[in-house]
Amino acid sequence: MQFVVTAMDYTDEDALNRRMENREAHLDGARQLIAEGRFLSGGAILDAQEKMIGSTLHLEFPDRESLEAHLEKDPYISGKVWETIEIREARLVPLK
Repeated sequence: MQFVVTAMDYTDEDALNRRMENREAHLDGARQLIAEGRFLSGGAILDAQEKMIGSTLHLEFPDRESLEAHLEKDPYISGKVWETIEIREARLVPLK
């Protein structure tokens, strides 16, 4: 199953600092998902000043439960970067 995950950051004044502190660990997780064939695309959501304020991910997991279990371990959750997360099932256009 394919999913679109939209995660918006907290908006307090230290939010961007927490994002940057947890960014490398988060990207390590993304690299692991790429190696497993689960990460289809994704990146930061930017505001009008090009400041990172959230993330969008296109992921492939066997089911929603396994996706949610994976997200619970993401450094952006434990590091209080993402405040809200929306998960929707999708059928993405194949890149191949």
